[in-house]
Amino acid sequence: MSKLQIIDLHVSIEGKEILKGVNLEMNTNEFHVIMGPNGTGKSTLAATIMGHYKYEVTKGQILLDGEDVLSMSVDERSRKGLFLAMQYPSEIEGVTNSEFIKTAMQARLEEGQRISLFKFIKALEGATSELKMNPDLPHRYVNVGFSGGEKKSNEILQLKILKPKFAILDEIDSGLDVDALRIVGENVNDMKSENFGALVITHYERLLDYIKPDFVHI
Repeated sequence: MSKLQIIDLHVSIEGKEILKGVNLEMNTNEFHVIMGPNGTGKSTLAATIMGHYKYEVTKGQILLDGEDVLSMSVDERSRKGLFLAMQYPSEIEGVTNSEFIKTAMQARLEEGQRISLFKFIKALEGATSELKMNPDLPHRYVNVGFSGGEKKSNEILQLKILKPKFAILDEIDSGLDVDALRIVGENVNDMKSENFGALVITHYERLLDYIKPDFVHI
């Protein structure tokens, strides 16, 4: 069981304070949902947890299993078990999905360890099938030419394979039709375990038909 703690967090961007004393504590095996109108700092919180350079923490702490997250680089936060599914996933020309995910997996291993190619291919094909994504996806460039729904599904594909301790899901439901929403929601919900928890940011209650929260924060 792991714990993520946000303690009296104050965050500014370009001198304007956005977050004003946020407190949140969550464990693995818990799903927390944050809802609220635009401009209230939901995405700011997500970006700050992952270490986006534009956001300045002026006060407070973020702790992962007692360790100071704010002192970690972005890649170190990822290796420690944090994952962000972005609201607007980036396109990466010239890098295939399989290359991208395999590199991310390798970066999480101890020095000298190597990924089993057979296990990687099996995991990638299995997750692609579970998300009902096109089987040619591993050979396509990351998000290039993808629809909005495909981009969001691709974020969950990465999540399923990388298996972090905590996922921050920033409006993964936007751009999804009814069928895709069900598939993505059910896949995330099925991941809940003693080793995995999620912080879900959404505007829409429809996502909660598939992702069953333990706590909802407004």
